Amino acid sequence: MQGDDHRGTLGTVRNATLLLSLLAEGPAYNQLTDLAERSGMSLPTVHRLLRSLALAGLVEQDPRSLRYSLGPEIVRLSERYLDRLPTLRALSPYLRELRDTTKTTILVALLVRTSIIYVDRVDGEEGAGVFREAHRVHSALDTAAGRLLLALGGPEAWSEAVDGRSRPSNRDRRSWADAPFLLLGPDGDRAMAEVAVPVVDRAGQPLAALCARGDPGTFPEDVLRNEVAPHLVRAARAAGRAMADG
Repeated sequence: MQGDDHRGTLGTVRNATLLLSLLAEGPAYNQLTDLAERSGMSLPTVHRLLRSLALAGLVEQDPRSLRYSLGPEIVRLSERYLDRLPTLRALSPYLRELRDTTKTTILVALLVRTSIIYVDRVDGEEGAGVFREAHRVHSALDTAAGRLLLALGGPEAWSEAVDGRSRPSNRDRRSWADAPFLLLGPDGDRAMAEVAVPVVDRAGQPLAALCARGDPGTFPEDVLRNEVAPHLVRAARAAGRAMADG
């Protein structure tokens, strides 16, 4: 079995990380046998790792069903990570100003493998202030932010994201990477229009995306392109310079 072939401390950490990933991707609570089958590890190995993760608070077991889920310690660690992230600190001063100027909802998005996570948000006029949405995870290719960050990132993430899809193409990737911003209108489950700009470091590596979102009736494509996007571009560049100066 693949998971049991990794010996030593590194193998244990790798296998524990795999189980956490499977818990994150699957249903809220998972059976031990299902986790063993999906991971390729033996039942005793999975059981031992889950017990260790549960002691650390990273996994919890429902006392009635005996199924496993992610534990509350994950939340504390993710919040600590976000609080210390230089990109979020650099962007934070601009969020309210951008909301007030553009009247849109302003978001900060991070790319994690092939998913986009919106980690900060200031609601537009119809909303109710600032709050964090760490639970909002979307397939990167379904968002303007994700398409930009995938296009600007390494080939591994791009290949994983487009695996099995006929679109997008490498031509799309080059076009997105060269664009100062990217627009997406409403489509399917996406009710809002969105424009996103990349936040890059001095070496040109993408760190995050700064996004504006609004009702397409109020914010049609020409408004997002000509009136909203320029404000996002200026803020993203200023945040990038602030991180470089820091």
